[in-house]
Amino acid sequence: MSKPAAPLKGRAARLARLMPSTGPSTAARTPFVLLVVLLLGGGLITLLLLNSALNEGSFRLSELKRDTTELTDEQQALQRDVDSRSQPDALEKRARELGMVPGGSPAFLNPDGTVRGKPTEATAPPPSPSPSPTPSPSASPDPDAPAAGPSASGAAAAGPSGSPSPSGSVPATTPDPAAAPAAENSPPPTSPGR
Repeated sequence: MSKPAAPLKGRAARLARLMPSTGPSTAARTPFVLLVVLLLGGGLITLLLLNSALNEGSFRLSELKRDTTELTDEQQALQRDVDSRSQPDALEKRARELGMVPGGSPAFLNPDGTVRGKPTEATAPPPSPSPSPTPSPSASPDPDAPAAGPSASGAAAAGPSGSPSPSGSVPATTPDPAAAPAAENSPPPTSPGR
């Protein structure tokens, strides 16, 4: 069988007197077990909250990326519209629709106040015949018939009311009435992203 414990000496005897050995105590383990359970439960709840916050941020990020893509597409479509309208031939066409004519030779002022170059007046070129969408043989004009309207020399000397201009300058011509309804009836270009 087992031997009885030998009596303790010195330091060990003093320690044994301070801590009596009465067997395992469940009262001392209870706070430790509660502390461990609380720490584990708090850690689990913290991980769940952190995970849900990360998921919410991920959804928000994907939504913002989608919005950014849509806005980038719209911006590119608008830039294409601006680029197409700022091409020289498109600007010239729009200016002619508004009744503008190409300018003449420019003159420049030197820093000392003298004029360099000889300015000339802007004259409107003769209106080009607008092509009809569906020409019919019965509506074709007679090539031997005289042209309706004033001659180029008469138009240069006459003002808007038909009387000669007092300054002798050539007035700008009004836009072609056949071209104006076509410009008014055409719908404005739209971008594909809208």
